[in-house]
Amino acid sequence: MSGPKDAKPKQGGRQSMAEQPPLERIRNFFEVPLGYTPEQAMLEASRCIQCKKPLCVGGCPVNINIPWFVRLIAEGKFSEAARKIKETNGLPAVCGRVCPQEDQCEKVCIIGKKGDPVSIGRLERFAADYEREHGEAELPEIPKWTGKRAAVVGAGPAGLTVASDLVKKGHKVTVFEALHTAGGVLMYGIPEFRLPKKIVQSEVEFLKRMGVEIVLNAVVGKLETIDELLADGYGAVFVGSGAGLPNFMNLSGENLIGVYSANEYLTRVNLMKAYLFPEFDTPVIRGRKVTVFGGGNTAMDSARTALRLCPEEVTIVYRRSREELPVRVEEVHHGEEEGLRFQFLTAPKRFTGDRDGRLIAVECVKMVLGEPDESGRRRPSEVKGSEFQIETDVAIVAIGNGANPLIPQTTPDIKVNKWGNITVDQDTGRTSKKGVFSGGDIVRGGATVILAMGDGRRAADSMHEYLMTGAW
Repeated sequence: MSGPKDAKPKQGGRQSMAEQPPLERIRNFFEVPLGYTPEQAMLEASRCIQCKKPLCVGGCPVNINIPWFVRLIAEGKFSEAARKIKETNGLPAVCGRVCPQEDQCEKVCIIGKKGDPVSIGRLERFAADYEREHGEAELPEIPKWTGKRAAVVGAGPAGLTVASDLVKKGHKVTVFEALHTAGGVLMYGIPEFRLPKKIVQSEVEFLKRMGVEIVLNAVVGKLETIDELLADGYGAVFVGSGAGLPNFMNLSGENLIGVYSANEYLTRVNLMKAYLFPEFDTPVIRGRKVTVFGGGNTAMDSARTALRLCPEEVTIVYRRSREELPVRVEEVHHGEEEGLRFQFLTAPKRFTGDRDGRLIAVECVKMVLGEPDESGRRRPSEVKGSEFQIETDVAIVAIGNGANPLIPQTTPDIKVNKWGNITVDQDTGRTSKKGVFSGGDIVRGGATVILAMGDGRRAADSMHEYLMTGAW
């Protein structure tokens, strides 16, 4: 067996992180990056110049005091660094793995003006992992109960952040989660090799130790409505029910056996452990030739998951060029190392099946890029007469998700936009219904974990003010 890649510390420059070699990791679901050693973490942290006006803090949606925790790591005070992060971020081990730091805190790092920015995300991961692995996770001081109770709908990143912040303000908090495990998209959407489930559950257990009550298998909108929660003595409710309604392309043959939404595919594999069939009886079709449609993180997660289920080939079909891919550059790099193929400037037209209704091919058409559209990216259009077939027996549609419709359907006085997303005041998270707040993907549509957490922090501050004063 070959050893991990880039494992040695180096003086001066940005520290590389050891990884599983590609040919090994495509045969397992273990984490790909292996983390910093203490020596590497201290060397990397020492690259920070401790700016007087640190732009990185403003680049973080939850405003972590980045220079402070980085300095603590440089001094070898690893657990103290984790506690500093947790003052504003209740899920540091998660964010250190899945946040797009390259477009947030690291993007504005002064060191990055003339070289590589400080690896803030990797240092955050290191501090959180060190604290967990050494059993040094200390509970914050919890104030005396205010006498107020709050309900949180959805145990995803936004909801867990709200719960953490409100408990630390002295309120009793109950989180209602529809699925059998807390974590939301962290559990059902992000693959094990990018975010191990034991890490998510460790963070959830820490919240429970703080006093957060989590009720599983509780579908708010079915078992209880928002109005019933308010009537049951909850002074405020946060809705963080996410964007779990998959989008399809409305193409002929999309109902054939072998065509999955990314939502179903990833949920089966991640939360229900389909990759361990028959030990876990929730199989997916592994396929021989797998085609994934989309260019975001969810498409990449689906494709890299499919690679590990041992098909002959996995291809991402994307209607724009490589330059327009919204997925993180690091994920593209890892995917290509693992053998992932890309078919750029290509769009599907229809799916074809056999007599038994099983997928056998997809007809595609070549695309050309024109002027920029409302997203700022160049608009693709079809090249006439360029249709061609791609042989495939599994197709995964990863073109985004719509808002979970259950809460709006059962709470008609909560206003939504034309896409079904709950409308809120951006500064406070207040909805149109008194006492009800919202944030995360149910408001934004599909977005990042850290943006959902930022929504949760703002909403928790507003909920605290409302619970204590009653002012709306």
